[in-house]
Amino acid sequence: MRVLAVGAHPDDIELGCGGALLAHRARGDEVTLLVMTTGEQGPQDARSRIGEQEDAAALLGADLRWGGFDDCAVPTDRSAVTVVQDAIDASGADIVYTHAPLDTHQDHRATAAAVRAAARRARRVLLYESPTTTAFDPVVYVDVATLVEAKLDLLRAHMSQVLKNELVDLEAVEAQARYHGFRGRLRNAEAFEAERFVWDLGGAQPAVAAVAAAAVAPLVSRTGATVVVPRSRRP
Repeated sequence: MRVLAVGAHPDDIELGCGGALLAHRARGDEVTLLVMTTGEQGPQDARSRIGEQEDAAALLGADLRWGGFDDCAVPTDRSAVTVVQDAIDASGADIVYTHAPLDTHQDHRATAAAVRAAARRARRVLLYESPTTTAFDPVVYVDVATLVEAKLDLLRAHMSQVLKNELVDLEAVEAQARYHGFRGRLRNAEAFEAERFVWDLGGAQPAVAAVAAAAVAPLVSRTGATVVVPRSRRP
């Protein structure tokens, strides 16, 4: 599977779906990160947030793309949609993760809108929670029971935010994983709203056809036999 995760700022993706992305990588899936801004308006450390995001991507084993927009000014017009569309095309994404739309940060809202527009033909689009999300009603849960500490390591790559941004609280991240795990009947989980999620059950249709064929076989095995389909069962 090829995966695209989109966030407005460095650390957004790791906070929202870092565990799910680690699970993808563990099963050999290709992961691409698209970060719309460099987060230059947020607290900085000795190293830039660009370097921190590069470290997190390397730790995850993911490709990294930048949107090139100014922090706190992700646009709501075609330009943002085009950047996301280009990332979808380049990555060949089978599934896209991004922000849930109800959020107090304008960049998160704009990114969510751009992704939902660009991914309008995608079959799987999942929306993650941020510390600034105002309403969140998840329906999809990913088991991250063995991946919580690895997710925290991804966040530690963003050390300037761990030390200086009270919204990036590692203890809260652990508690959130346990809470969503409880709701999802798991030990630890990441939770997602579903913009769209196609569940491919593989050979279900051929199996149904085989059962139907087996059911009528005794009727048509006799020479000249006619099968009469009751009116209630006719297509």
